[in-house]
Amino acid sequence: MNGATIKVMYFAQVADLTRVREESWPLPEPISGSDWLAALGERYPQLAPMSRLKLAINQQHAPHSSMIQPGDEVAVFEPVTGG
Repeated sequence: MNGATIKVMYFAQVADLTRVREESWPLPEPISGSDWLAALGERYPQLAPMSRLKLAINQQHAPHSSMIQPGDEVAVFEPVTGG
């Protein structure tokens, strides 16, 4: 597959909603986090609204404007709220 995939991991309620903890996605070229989240929303409409979701790319918190590269590891999770 020459590295043209990303490893995607889902945490907490996101994993509950997708019923998946980890999967590989084809990614032939870089994509912005916001565009990738839109594609995620098409695959898993139950996650909407996508804008609330947080991303980590290669274990670093990343804004939605960040670029996801083929071969990256992407984690998707909801904001953690304290009380």
